[in-house]
Amino acid sequence: MTAMNALEQLSQTVRNLSDIVAHSFSSLSLVDLNYKPAPDKWSMLECLEHLNRYSRYYNPVLTKAVAQSSSDEIYVTGINYSWIGKKSLEMVRPQNMKKHKTVKHMNPNNSQLTRATVEEFLLHQQELLQLLYDARKVNLNRKAVPVEFFKLLKMRLGESLEFMVVHQERHIQQALRVKQELMKQAAA
Repeated sequence: MTAMNALEQLSQTVRNLSDIVAHSFSSLSLVDLNYKPAPDKWSMLECLEHLNRYSRYYNPVLTKAVAQSSSDEIYVTGINYSWIGKKSLEMVRPQNMKKHKTVKHMNPNNSQLTRATVEEFLLHQQELLQLLYDARKVNLNRKAVPVEFFKLLKMRLGESLEFMVVHQERHIQQALRVKQELMKQAAA
């Protein structure tokens, strides 16, 4: 797959995720959005807050990486994956139902959250769409993005963008499952 196709596919996924969040959660009350299926599980808002925490780190880092990549660099035909990129993507793919322990500062469990969490998520999505657009002009295989939990490790720009989108897919699906549990409970 060409880099341009990959970026367009990622952009479409981001637009879809934004629509899902805007439409699936807007009609719910704050009490419903904070519903937790179990004390150790996340609410819908906690799923979004987790993604917001990642976006607060990665969006500025990705913006800087895109800005520092000149358009003079050799344009590549696709995204190549490093071992850390492959491992990171494998871990967060929605199909991978294995639970992973979240680093403490990225874990929103028992946070006091409001509708502002949803609004912030949607703003981060707009930033990510702009990043995906801007990334069309740069080398996606340049190692330029420090991994959040261990900044000495760097991922390539393209795999970092893909990581952000796939990670969001995983947790939006998780939030939708929480909503489904809430609806089942309300119907019972």
